[in-house]
Amino acid sequence: MDRRSLLGIILIAIVVSAWVFFQSLTSTRDVTPAKTEQVRSVQDSVRSAAKPNAPALAFTPAGETEVTIETDLVVAVISSQGATIRSWVLKDFQPWFKDEYPQATVDLIHPGAHEYGFNFRAVNGGKVEAKDVPFTFDRPGGRYKISGTDQLTLTARAVTATGGVIERSYTFSGSAYGVKTTLTLEGMEADIPQSNRFVNLEWSRGIKYQEGSTVDESNNAVAIASYGDDIHELDATDYNTRVNETATGNIKFLATRSKYFAVAMIPSGSFDGSVSYSGIRYGAPNDGFVEEYAMSYRLPYRGGRQSHEVTLFAGPMQYDTLGNYGLTEIMNFGFKWIVKPIGEYFMLPVLTFVHTFIPNWGIAIIIFALFLKGLLYPLSIGQLKSARKMQLVAPLMNEIREKYKDDMQTQQQEMMKLYGEYGINPAGGCLPLLLQMPFLYALYSVLNLNIELRQAAFLPVWITDLSVPDVVLSLPFKLPLFNIDKFSGLALLMGATLFIQQKQVVTDPRQKGLVYMMPVMLTLMFSTLPAGLNLYYFVFNVVGILQQVWMTKFSKNKMTLADLKAMPKKEGWLQRKMREAQHMAEAQGRTLPGQPPKKNGRPGKGPNQGKNRR
Repeated sequence: MDRRSLLGIILIAIVVSAWVFFQSLTSTRDVTPAKTEQVRSVQDSVRSAAKPNAPALAFTPAGETEVTIETDLVVAVISSQGATIRSWVLKDFQPWFKDEYPQATVDLIHPGAHEYGFNFRAVNGGKVEAKDVPFTFDRPGGRYKISGTDQLTLTARAVTATGGVIERSYTFSGSAYGVKTTLTLEGMEADIPQSNRFVNLEWSRGIKYQEGSTVDESNNAVAIASYGDDIHELDATDYNTRVNETATGNIKFLATRSKYFAVAMIPSGSFDGSVSYSGIRYGAPNDGFVEEYAMSYRLPYRGGRQSHEVTLFAGPMQYDTLGNYGLTEIMNFGFKWIVKPIGEYFMLPVLTFVHTFIPNWGIAIIIFALFLKGLLYPLSIGQLKSARKMQLVAPLMNEIREKYKDDMQTQQQEMMKLYGEYGINPAGGCLPLLLQMPFLYALYSVLNLNIELRQAAFLPVWITDLSVPDVVLSLPFKLPLFNIDKFSGLALLMGATLFIQQKQVVTDPRQKGLVYMMPVMLTLMFSTLPAGLNLYYFVFNVVGILQQVWMTKFSKNKMTLADLKAMPKKEGWLQRKMREAQHMAEAQGRTLPGQPPKKNGRPGKGPNQGKNRR
């Protein structure tokens, strides 16, 4: 990279940083959910009513009671108002502030919410919501506990003034996250107009965040619909603007996820009908933001008594646990055809297998990094050999650049001759790196979303949670462009090892800027990544440095310039194409882009040729 190009990059970075800083001063965002309440509800597509002058739908009154059901895995609180869920605690997981409140546990329900409700239009056109419907339980309020293979069914019943019945039931199992639920309507013909005869079974406010960074949670939060043979994800990206999607057909499940937890609604058998799912983003303090996702089944009611069965899953995104309910597609392993199979069927099983023998996840990641480095050795050794060849001919390349610095065409011709003479492929180090990229992307997904790393300690004082950055330095301000004010210790080590690697392989003086720029940029970017991921990259880089040192210092088959020249020559694809392009241009009396024009069939003078120089 020459001085002019480096100066241009620096100026562009300054301009972009100034613009981002200016935008942060002038932009305002709504940080209170109350101000966005008016955009929460999605208007029904059909609002017609058979009897617009009919009175509002009335129910047999009943006082509110709550039933708490505790299993081996969850503690659920069900309210008689709509037979809705008021709390859903996961007993084996704690929120990010567990050090301050050791007794705290993960609750997936937002405070004050009546979740897993329903709504429909009454004959007068009014909207009936579950939280306003008084139900009566089939057992007294209180706490019930089951374990192992035990099951408990809680049934709730609401009766309308006209004799219609709405019935809901929850069947809990002692050792399962999934709960079988039913919604039954009976004799509701007089209460639901024939022109709008359906009920929406819904999850309305997504998942309550459990991690310290709302940005990290939101970057992983989506709504998901599985229908046909595809998975469709909806991501809310605009502030205070709800985005909506609908789907019709054979629906396998609707789901929403945060970073480590998921809620899914799985119909019994096949559901051939309509669903809707939506999301909204709103601002949060400290430059954060929160996303909430709603999902709804449109359940038809054709009169008489009709029941709909749906399994509700609300729990951790553990691969095997999700697999019990056919929900593994909730986990995003990356690009479907290349990256996803590597992460799902290779990296995650191997890492889990290593952990069965190594209880410490940090050590397991180190061993996994060594294993993967060995597996990718054929690719990395090709990259190292290519770098070594470039190092050997670097002095000759510098001589050519100096000798023909005013004649770019001749310089390029001599470079091509040099490549051919020593059998060097200019792109020899790129292909092995490209072949490694799917593995690196898959690794990012596996380590970033693996709930087993959540709150898992490596070192007792320094790295106490492999799922979050190991912050060792905090600034009183945020760096423009990168928008960070905290530095990860492992990211700094990763950047240092990357700098050493760059120094080992970069010999072109024009690329010296990259030796410093890439480590600095990646250190800043990786300071926001989980410690487990940075630990892997650090170990990966250290092994790469040792490989390069071995090849250049201690290998018995250490390559020399004479050995390189004597080796059998094989013209690479890029060399052949460059040579063909150059010959074609010369045959047509043209020059390649970036070369001085020809005069009378000969190359023209460069910008400094023919001038007196002091």
